[in-house]
Amino acid sequence: MTDLTHLDSAGAAHMVDVSNKQVTAREATATGRITMSAQAATAIRTGAAAKGDVLAVARIAGIMAAKRTSDLIPLCHPLPLTRVAIELVTDETGVTATATARTDGKTGVEMEALTAVSVTLLTIYDMAKAIDKAMQIDGVRLLTKTGGKSGDWRAEPA
Repeated sequence: MTDLTHLDSAGAAHMVDVSNKQVTAREATATGRITMSAQAATAIRTGAAAKGDVLAVARIAGIMAAKRTSDLIPLCHPLPLTRVAIELVTDETGVTATATARTDGKTGVEMEALTAVSVTLLTIYDMAKAIDKAMQIDGVRLLTKTGGKSGDWRAEPA
């Protein structure tokens, strides 16, 4: 169990002590997609959804979620985020969301980027579920991370 940083030698969960780590610039980008009917995709793209501007609300929800990640994921450190950006690309069958989070800190922002993209997609579902309850969220994954002791990392193309 010693290879897992959030478990002690007895297997008990604990928050990792980062007090001896150096502050470095850190960034992470995550992505995911929600697929849906052509009717729902058109309503979102054209701003015709009954609940309002789905993409604007989803973007704000993703940013807010990144800022609250440590409240949602039990062993995450609260981080002073310096940037959260949400990119939304619409097409005939859905929306692809990409979230980028940055900080200058002692631990990475991968969870913040993943949380941001997940909540962005969940918000799209919530705002368009009256049109299409069969929407599907998938492909949520980390694309890149930079900074810290472990260095940079990039996902293999999907």
